[in-house]
Amino acid sequence: MSEEPAITPELVAAHGLKPDEYRRILDLLGRVPTFTELGIFSAMWNEHCSYKSSRIHLRKLPTKASWVIQGPGENAGVVDIGDGLACVFKMESHNHPSFIEPFQGAATGVGGILRDIFTMGAQPIACLDLLRFGAPEHPLTRHLVSGVVAGIGGYGNSFGVPTVGGSTRFDRRYDGNILVNAMAVGIAEKNAIFYAKASGVGNPIVYLGSKTGRDGIHGATMASATFNEASQEKRPTVQISDPFAEKLLLEACLELMKSGAVVAIQDMGAAGLTSSAAEMGAKGNLGILLDLDAVPCREPGMSAYEMLLSESQERMLVVLAPGQQEIAESIFRKWELDFAIIGRTTDDLRFKVMHHGAIKADLPIKELGDQAPLYDRPFVRAPKPPVVRAESVPPPIGHAEALLRLIGSPNLSSKRWVYEQYDHLILSNTVQPPGGDAAVIRIGEGPKGLALTTDVNEHYCGADPYEGAKQAVAEAWRNLSVVGAMPLALTDNLNFGNPEKPEIMGEFVGAVEGLAEACKALDFPIVSGNVSLYNESPEGAILPTPAVGGVGLLEDVRRSATIAFRRDGEALLLLGESSGWLGQSAYLREICGRQDGAPPPVDLRLERKTGDFVRGLVREGRVGAAHDLSEGGLGVALAEMAIAGRRGARLTVAPAIPLHAFLFGEDQARYLLTAAPEAAEAIREAAETAEVACTIIGTTGGNALTIPGGIAILIEELQRRYENFLPDYMRGELAA
Repeated sequence: MSEEPAITPELVAAHGLKPDEYRRILDLLGRVPTFTELGIFSAMWNEHCSYKSSRIHLRKLPTKASWVIQGPGENAGVVDIGDGLACVFKMESHNHPSFIEPFQGAATGVGGILRDIFTMGAQPIACLDLLRFGAPEHPLTRHLVSGVVAGIGGYGNSFGVPTVGGSTRFDRRYDGNILVNAMAVGIAEKNAIFYAKASGVGNPIVYLGSKTGRDGIHGATMASATFNEASQEKRPTVQISDPFAEKLLLEACLELMKSGAVVAIQDMGAAGLTSSAAEMGAKGNLGILLDLDAVPCREPGMSAYEMLLSESQERMLVVLAPGQQEIAESIFRKWELDFAIIGRTTDDLRFKVMHHGAIKADLPIKELGDQAPLYDRPFVRAPKPPVVRAESVPPPIGHAEALLRLIGSPNLSSKRWVYEQYDHLILSNTVQPPGGDAAVIRIGEGPKGLALTTDVNEHYCGADPYEGAKQAVAEAWRNLSVVGAMPLALTDNLNFGNPEKPEIMGEFVGAVEGLAEACKALDFPIVSGNVSLYNESPEGAILPTPAVGGVGLLEDVRRSATIAFRRDGEALLLLGESSGWLGQSAYLREICGRQDGAPPPVDLRLERKTGDFVRGLVREGRVGAAHDLSEGGLGVALAEMAIAGRRGARLTVAPAIPLHAFLFGEDQARYLLTAAPEAAEAIREAAETAEVACTIIGTTGGNALTIPGGIAILIEELQRRYENFLPDYMRGELAA
């Protein structure tokens, strides 16, 4: 057996610990840590696990409401959806692993978030994602897109859960550090939620699932560091996935939970066995004693250090009730999964680890987490950018060509190439698949259902993190409301660069404050989430990307609305005010070659009032199609609705602002609806009573989209431009 290395400043630095953090460890222990203990501190005190740069600011987020059963602090958030049921959901990142090894990085990201859901006792019913890649012309982008999409599809399809929604976008600021954020949603009985808080002294601690290997060691530490030219050397820190083993683990865990044998349960995610064991003990004010000789390993000669820090997938840690070992073991043996008693709970508040009869770690369990560094890092807020006036942006090309270019651009074009690789119909409860504002999933036999979405406009956030984060929440609110769902709660994934840089920390603080204000105003709490920092490479930091995942409740999925024009002759109704806001717009970026100005401001009072009005119309069955207006404005929304319904429309309104600003401005709190002509005026009058701006702007019908000036664009041409970018790009038919 090899000797453990001496603890040197170089070894401490290699573990991602700063000199002052190491001094804190020395003060806490009163001695030099062992090599294994150093690894434990490295895992527990890194940014990914301890949130040491973000905890102070995350306290600003609203997390409570009468329907919230469990907020942040557990494996996932839980909300009450009535009829004795609860929705369990969370979003997490797997950014760095997916850049290094895109297939396995993305696949294990999906596997990890699914375990967070069924660890709580929920049956997973849906997955979503939010993906950000570098510029299409970057030499790595096509490879990364291909691998990530294959990894997400390969895991979800094999596990047997539909991937029903998401967001895929491109920008050069992600060239050296892509984002792969995965969200999972499950359903559980309201009174049968399982938690990670251990209880009872002397209860057995049981290892469940797949064997431990050397893959993923220091994965969480890698996620807490910036990338450099040597990133590919970190490939061994990427975990290896097995979705079929995870499916067995799901079934075995749910059966074990029904048996009454489970006291506490935690999946082995970031920092593996170390964090799962230490967190369960600390939450229950108990100690933990582990004997690593009993850990099932798939590789010979693994050290205590390796076993504790491995992030091998498809593994769980459970504290069993007294006398339940036999029934628990029989369940896992039936599912042909490993079952091993590897320790017990104690009353000494110590985290002790034995291996080959020797003590490898003996640490104070509460302080291991509670005494993690907490930084109030200095931050600098960027100045607010100036407003771009529509009259200062002359249209460089015709409006028809501008619309065709926009809907064929990388960010606004169809993502069918992506989502057709995902099985979004498995389990047979998908009512609205990818392609609309929000996915809609039936709960059981219905009629009740959930609406699900992921959102963020990183360009808005890059210009003004506070206003951009507000818009992300408002966009999620709109996407849920426009299909007829009552928004319940959010999960977030806060992706930023190096927090040790004041300007990056300023972006983070501004975004958190924006999220907090919007969530409070819309009564839309954040119940779970993840912070991913140090997302940067030698080329620079990513755009600030505070992604949100929203969940809404539909009482009857048959009353949900879609974006597709349904029939000819319906009136087009535009709800909300249009000032022609072009700052940070897709038009300014894609057509004018500019990326400047302030993003559109978000009036949260107006967002709530307008969203409530639209939701009421949808639930009452008074509208045909419904779509919120976001990136690309009215023109792109019209094109998407026309393409989805294979039906044209004619605008008959004469706007009071320049036509290009009317078509492509990105003012917020706006929706486009269709209604029977005889019902349109009544809707307009109801909107006036509700103090919501509503204008009848045209009618549906024909085979072209006709805009003022007699300009007609065939739906066939719109669809060709919309659908072709990604397939052509991925075949290598576009210039890279």
